[in-house]
Amino acid sequence: MSGTSPKRSLPPLMTLTDRAAERLKTLYDGAEQGKILRISVGTRGCSGMSYEMNFVSEAQNGDEHVRDHDLLLLVDRKATLFLIGTVMDYEVKELEAGFTFNNPNEKGRCGCGESFHV
Repeated sequence: MSGTSPKRSLPPLMTLTDRAAERLKTLYDGAEQGKILRISVGTRGCSGMSYEMNFVSEAQNGDEHVRDHDLLLLVDRKATLFLIGTVMDYEVKELEAGFTFNNPNEKGRCGCGESFHV
């Protein structure tokens, strides 16, 4: 025995719910054809951090490639530590619809829900 403990596998960087995958596929097949969703974390709002999503033509240097439900999305390298284990969903409510993030790293959100902190 070498005295080292076995390495624990890390959770996936991000996963998609079925609803998020369906919506993203619709976007990839339609208005955003030929582009890839890129997720990053910026500074904004009461709590300091917010999720940012943009459709891009190609990956930036260092972007993480996430594959789930046979779909590709990109994650900004600087955002990876904040997003490990995050589940992206797509919610439709009475007056709004959009992607949401269930992030196990969040320690709190601002009252309006626009920003979070870790």
